[in-house]
Amino acid sequence: MFKEYLEAGSLEGVSSIPKSDLHNHVGNGGNVEFIKKYANVEIEPPPPTFVSITEMEKWAHANIKRHVSSQVRYEAAFAQAKDDSIAVLSMCVFCSTLNHSGTGQFIEMLKEMKNKHIPDAVFLPEISYFGSSDDDEIQREIHYLDEILSHNYFTSIELCTDELVQPYTDYKRFAKLFRKAKSAGLKLKAHVGEYGTADDVMRAVEELELDEVHHGIGAATSPQVMKWLARHKIQLNICPTSNVKLGRVKSYGEHPIRTLYDYEIPITINSDDMLIFNQSVSQEYLNLYKCGLMTADELDDIRKTGLKWMRT
Repeated sequence: MFKEYLEAGSLEGVSSIPKSDLHNHVGNGGNVEFIKKYANVEIEPPPPTFVSITEMEKWAHANIKRHVSSQVRYEAAFAQAKDDSIAVLSMCVFCSTLNHSGTGQFIEMLKEMKNKHIPDAVFLPEISYFGSSDDDEIQREIHYLDEILSHNYFTSIELCTDELVQPYTDYKRFAKLFRKAKSAGLKLKAHVGEYGTADDVMRAVEELELDEVHHGIGAATSPQVMKWLARHKIQLNICPTSNVKLGRVKSYGEHPIRTLYDYEIPITINSDDMLIFNQSVSQEYLNLYKCGLMTADELDDIRKTGLKWMRT
């Protein structure tokens, strides 16, 4: 039915079919309508594109975050997952948020929200670290990871890099942190290749021994790197609207997901920051189908890649 709903252009139908969302920031994963109703406010839509991530964050603070607490935004993210039939959900939570809120308390809150909204979904909570951390911060993060791991709750770790800062993140500085997470059985991921190059993607995967890459669209400029990613089965968790709204791609019809898919790299389609970009995972699929970039069969293949956690 997923393919039939795509071909019919039915958002309601596509929304009813199980999907994954594997790149979702817990504080930005909800629907703006949830916030408007909860806070009884009107929220102006964002500009067609953001000049930078900094501009995006300023808009979010001015138009979303000032109206509601973080906890309400977390609730909105789980409610959106329910509305969009997300059967496999990965949400990233910054280590600094855990440290501030208290790891155990924060985990209990996530458990309650998950059980309330998506009790039958596979939930894959992810710890996120800033690539801008200095060496002292990294040492504290390595030490604090023991506390996080003691709860046996998180399933992956990711590094959120600022690729607009030159030189790019020295990934080797985080190698010890990632090795520790790997030894505990966590999947290893990083934001890379959203603004950076194909070489940046390959370097991050090699130096951090990544299992998956969030975004990774920069790899599409290099056949060599794409073949390498395909050969090593490195999954790219792609967020089409995020790429368009941040000016990384001109339009859905020109998105490099087409090229990455053709090189047989495992890819998934995700929402990233729905509170800002205002596109659900179902809408992402429809956008790529309606513009003629991907066929219904290809998009269903991508959907099934994201659901592999249901089979493990």
